[in-house]
Amino acid sequence: MRKLYFLVPGTTGKFGGGGLWAELNTCNLAQQVCEAEIVTYRQRESQQAFLEDILPHSDRQSAIFIIGWGFDVPKIMAQLSDQNVIYHAHSANYGFSLPPDVPIISVSRNTMGYWGEKAASSLIYYLPNQISDEFCNLQQTRNIDILVQTRKSSEYLLQQLIPALQNLYRVEIIDSYVHDLAGLFNRSKIYLYDSAEYWATSGVTEGFGLPPLEALACGCQVFSSVNHGLADYLDPGFNCHKIAGYALEYDLKRIKQVLQLSNSEPDSWGEYRSDRLIAKLQVILTEINQFFDEQPHLKTKIENLNSRRIQKLKIQQFWGKLQRKLSPK
Repeated sequence: MRKLYFLVPGTTGKFGGGGLWAELNTCNLAQQVCEAEIVTYRQRESQQAFLEDILPHSDRQSAIFIIGWGFDVPKIMAQLSDQNVIYHAHSANYGFSLPPDVPIISVSRNTMGYWGEKAASSLIYYLPNQISDEFCNLQQTRNIDILVQTRKSSEYLLQQLIPALQNLYRVEIIDSYVHDLAGLFNRSKIYLYDSAEYWATSGVTEGFGLPPLEALACGCQVFSSVNHGLADYLDPGFNCHKIAGYALEYDLKRIKQVLQLSNSEPDSWGEYRSDRLIAKLQVILTEINQFFDEQPHLKTKIENLNSRRIQKLKIQQFWGKLQRKLSPK
């Protein structure tokens, strides 16, 4: 297989966050299948290769570049015009299009559906993000009633629900990086997550939403929004509860009822564990490498479903309906 270069702007400082950790984890999984390494393109780092340095020595027979930082995709695509490229799709709605010779690996079915419409003649695959093994239910005593992280949380959650809960329960509010999030989830009975407002105002989608899944894996009861990628695995009434349920009083009543129950039933969430993901990635990368082998020799390209073609099809449908209506019976 060709070597994979996972492109990220940087791995330290302002570039830290869920998107970066997901990309680093995927690179680690890929290293179980083929050669793979992280490459930065904005920030030079002593521990990583830099894109400008490796591009002159790369070719389509030996390398594949994986891009995933949505806002940077158009610029990076221009630099990689003569290379094999995979788009690792997290969030959607960035507004750019992709040529059909760029396969897409989506981290959620929601994002896969977006690209299934926007890139109808591209190869598209689904590879969810990984739950690290540390996120598991330790079956220990939980001394935190309610856990919430301020980042991405809605005004309703921070300004109405949490103040009301603080008068009744032991509430832990996190507003900075946590080194042992798995340990914190194992100490908590309920985890609150409400990101719909955050993503609506940012203009792009929740690509995956790993924290609620990690909390579930640790045995927390979860109250969450179900926007975008969260709908992949959250099932209100069965493995979670929908937060912001019509009225503050109704949320308080449901939270009280859940706190009176035992912890959630254990679930290994095997679909998101490393062994399953490595096996899935093996199949995906084998197919993509085969495509890149054959792509230069393929001549009869499928017409792309772009805006111009959609408009043409609409006009054809209109005239077809008009002709049927006017034709004698």
